Amino acid sequence: MTSTPEHAESMRAVAFHPSQNVAGPSRLVDVTVPRPDVGSRDLLVEVRAVSVNPVDIKVQDGGSDDLRILGFDAAGTVVAVGEDVTLFSPGDEVWYAGSIARPGTNAEFHAVDERIAGRKPSTLDFAEAAAMPLTAITAWEGLFDKLRLDSTSTGTMLLIGASGGVGSMVLQLAEALLPGVRVIATSSTAESDEWVRDLGAEVTVNHREGDLLEQVRTAAPEGIDWVFTSRVADPGQLDLYVDVLKPFGQIVAIDDPESLDIAFLKSKSITFHWELMFTKALAGGDLMTSQHTLLDEVADLVDAGRIRTTVTTVLSPIDAAQLREAHRRVEGGRTIGKIAVSR
Repeated sequence: MTSTPEHAESMRAVAFHPSQNVAGPSRLVDVTVPRPDVGSRDLLVEVRAVSVNPVDIKVQDGGSDDLRILGFDAAGTVVAVGEDVTLFSPGDEVWYAGSIARPGTNAEFHAVDERIAGRKPSTLDFAEAAAMPLTAITAWEGLFDKLRLDSTSTGTMLLIGASGGVGSMVLQLAEALLPGVRVIATSSTAESDEWVRDLGAEVTVNHREGDLLEQVRTAAPEGIDWVFTSRVADPGQLDLYVDVLKPFGQIVAIDDPESLDIAFLKSKSITFHWELMFTKALAGGDLMTSQHTLLDEVADLVDAGRIRTTVTTVLSPIDAAQLREAHRRVEGGRTIGKIAVSR
């Protein structure tokens, strides 16, 4: 049944207000705005929980003078659908990571294209589910679309930033679906070391103490086949990867350097991949449907007990005060797993 909301209806939301004469998360404010319009392939979702990712921090520096609702990850209930929707109906519980080109999820209601939404795992509550979509998509596309790994792949991967949201999903997907892939994970504390080992890391190396290059060489004396990194922009990181990678090795990077010289990768014929999980939503069309399929497959893995939520902290309710606190913690760069904010 097709249903659309009245445009005059309003909703509560949390917006980033660039004119606030303060820095960082203090510019998040409570606002009342109209409910979003629903396109022909859109779902109108009553948002029950969201989570905070580093991209929420980055988009604050985008230079726009407009008030903007942030947020990407969400889990909630479909309350209305566009006229051409075929994948969901009102009442369905969904999870998704949204689009960087549309208003965000930090609101009572949110419009999202059905082709980038999946069914929420039935074994998770809304906060547990909201912690996972963006990182699951990033990890899945990096491992399977970029590196083209499968159940027959064998080799060693160096995972940089292993205790963060994306790293935590890379570890779990490798443990569940890539039995021949050995993962060496970076870790800097006893707590993060326990976390990454519990998620499937065979070996940990400490990127804050000692010589990381020597630690990796000791852990993998024959070399590394793949690097999955959130820190390619850090000084010396790319040199490290070239040193430890075998000839014809591959790198997947997810961070955002202003510039990057990769010419010296040629001596080993190393392949470099960018992974941005928003690319398919930005491209539009049926290319997006693969993310719907992906999220459904991840939901199946969760419900089968093969992977688990990566939420470590849940704040409540979804308002400016709680989102400011979540942003502060993520900006600190020491968060293990994910922070969710629930109604």
